[in-house]
Amino acid sequence: QVQLVESGGGLVQAGGSLRLSCAASGRTVSTYGMGWFRQHPGKERGFVASISWNGDSTYYAESVKGRFTISRDNAKNTVYLQMNSLKPEDTAVYYCASSRYSGARYIYESAYNYWGQGTQVTVSS
Repeated sequence: QVQLVESGGGLVQAGGSLRLSCAASGRTVSTYGMGWFRQHPGKERGFVASISWNGDSTYYAESVKGRFTISRDNAKNTVYLQMNSLKPEDTAVYYCASSRYSGARYIYESAYNYWGQGTQVTVSS
């Protein structure tokens, strides 16, 4: 079993930055890909970014490409999402997830078997 705990969410003005963290416990996730998803109010959860087990490969949704950066520190069993140039439309609950696979290019929820509880990100205009 893997427990994932997100942190770093909050309220920020448009154009600002936030860094989300996702700490894993219970079992190492260092041999698995990791992903970030988000859920806008009233909408289904959607893919944001993913990273391979060793960090060599990353993949992003078009809406965040060039603004968000996913990274990981396997020694700390932690994954990060650096979010820059934030926009009001980035307002959502952000979830991290551990993949069933080692690669990065998995954008569907079914590829992930462990999920965090989510952290709220609110971007004001």
